[in-house]
Amino acid sequence: VQLQACGGGLVQAGGSLRLSCAASGRTFSRYAMGWFRQAPGKEREFVASISIGGGSTFYADSVKGRFTISRDNAKNTVYLQMNSLKPEDTAIYYCAGGSAAIPSVVAGGYGYWGQGTLVTVSS
Repeated sequence: VQLQACGGGLVQAGGSLRLSCAASGRTFSRYAMGWFRQAPGKEREFVASISIGGGSTFYADSVKGRFTISRDNAKNTVYLQMNSLKPEDTAIYYCAGGSAAIPSVVAGGYGYWGQGTLVTVSS
């Protein structure tokens, strides 16, 4: 499956952004999906993940209550709604697809990756 993330940009602290990740190729609805991020000089970290049917979601503690992951299997798209953004949310955000029944919270659980979209939150 090929993944294309978009929706990043520059936003002030407290603002919102919605990232989208469109999938093409193999059947999107067969894959659990995740969002990861990598800030300058830091390792890639888990942000959120969602099961194949969308019934189960997982979040990093740092974004819980502010970010919401969702998916539309009819549109082959997964979303990340980000509210109450903070400067520490600044990073390149990557979407990822994996075949595990339970969506993984580690990067190794995903075999397909998008190219990343930059989110910059100014203070």
